[in-house]
Amino acid sequence: MSIELIINGEKRTIPVKIETINDLLQHLEIKKELVVVEHNLNILKKNQLETAAIQNGDSVEIVKFVGGG
Repeated sequence: MSIELIINGEKRTIPVKIETINDLLQHLEIKKELVVVEHNLNILKKNQLETAAIQNGDSVEIVKFVGGG
């Protein structure tokens, strides 16, 4: 089983074991300390990532911080 999510504007199929935004970030191998996440048009605080539940059809925008000069 799987769920459909829209991640950064792209429709993706994700394993159903993904229950929270934190689970999603781990699945995508993204360090939560290096991103800002918008879930269904709401910007989440770092402490909300572990409790924000994901449901089929949700929209997630993940913005990564990039260093350089």
